Amino acid sequence: QVQLVESGGGLALPGGSLRLSCAASGSIASIYVMGWYRQAPGKQRELVARITSGSKSHYVDSVKGRFTISRDNAKNTVYLQMNSLKPDDTAVYYCNAVITTVQDPGKGENYWGQGTQVTVSS
Repeated sequence: QVQLVESGGGLALPGGSLRLSCAASGSIASIYVMGWYRQAPGKQRELVARITSGSKSHYVDSVKGRFTISRDNAKNTVYLQMNSLKPDDTAVYYCNAVITTVQDPGKGENYWGQGTQVTVSS
């Protein structure tokens, strides 16, 4: 079994910062892409940022220059540093990873965290 556990959400003022963390654990063989998605009330879930095992990153246009994704492969952890937060960033943020397990190392599967609420409000 594989689990993704997120932490670091909460309330921030506009212009403030938050840092999200997501740690993967379990019978992990390899972790390929790790990323963060978000879903605001009444909206579809959208990709915020993703990072490959070689640290190549991609961001949605709305967060470029404000958010930074990084990962620690030794700790199976991905981070999202969010600066200059805006009320439009308010959403539940979900961690996502493509992982192969020890039991089935040839098949990558999508795993999701439980979500962490980020609220940006004055």
